[in-house]
Amino acid sequence: MDLNQIKELSERIKENISKVIVGKDEIIDLMLVALFCSGHVLLEDVPGVGKTMLAKCLARSINCCFKRIQFTPDLLPSDLTGINFFNQKSGEFVFRPGPLFANIILADEINRATPRTQASLLECMEEKQITIDGETKNLAEPFFVIATQNPVETQGTFPLPEAQLDRFFMRLRPGYPSKSEAKEILDKFMDESPFTGLKSVTNSAEIVDAQKSFTSVLVNDAIKGYIVDIIEETRKCDKILLGVSPRGSLALMRASQVIAIQRGRSFVTPDDVKYAAVPVLAHRIVLKGHAVTGGTLAAEAAIREVLDKVEAPVEEFHGS
Repeated sequence: MDLNQIKELSERIKENISKVIVGKDEIIDLMLVALFCSGHVLLEDVPGVGKTMLAKCLARSINCCFKRIQFTPDLLPSDLTGINFFNQKSGEFVFRPGPLFANIILADEINRATPRTQASLLECMEEKQITIDGETKNLAEPFFVIATQNPVETQGTFPLPEAQLDRFFMRLRPGYPSKSEAKEILDKFMDESPFTGLKSVTNSAEIVDAQKSFTSVLVNDAIKGYIVDIIEETRKCDKILLGVSPRGSLALMRASQVIAIQRGRSFVTPDDVKYAAVPVLAHRIVLKGHAVTGGTLAAEAAIREVLDKVEAPVEEFHGS
């Protein structure tokens, strides 16, 4: 798949999702960036802003297997991965796959599950495989986890540890709609939900092809140096206790490549890097002292401060 085909695929999926989701073009674009980069997305915002609907619309747009998991405190790791059970008719153990053996997983309210259950996602999110009773099973391609959580309500929740947050390619906040968007939502949902008539516009084979093709976007040495400088600054910033890991720098480069494709280019510019920096890096840092109380907003502000400190390269960027 060439870069123009990836751009067309991104626009096709975005247009289809926009039939249901109003005013979230930027969030949709970034979700597709994570999908094409074989990453995972954490949608974090207050209830009722369309987190679950956005995930369901993306899954409906792609003709592949979709599973929704409602995370609760009594959810066990085996409820996600599956179990080997004894079949009395055949007299042998048979594997019954769990919902993680799907292409797109919606992990609703992931912070309501216990740390033990949350940890069962680590291997599958990073290595696209699951080990059950000593046997390793590969997961389907594409494999895309969309997790949601409410950052305001803390009673009965288990905050995701830094190691698990780092497995998410991006953290996105849909936010409230504007006044005009709110009215458009009322108009669209007046009779029935437009989601019921949403059709698939692509398939898993096209997504996998795009995932393998986007890396042909040029990232020259000046851009690589700029990415490294940003990551280094997160480790020096006075407000940040723990900076971004090498996994974060790789994620930032890959996200910048897909953003360049969406903008119709075959090469990355500093603006692509800046655009990707907050959603890709903010959840990968640990803030110091009183800054911690600011939560997600404080982390995003810290990354913007880092971007202001790091000088962007000013040379001519082109595809040669």
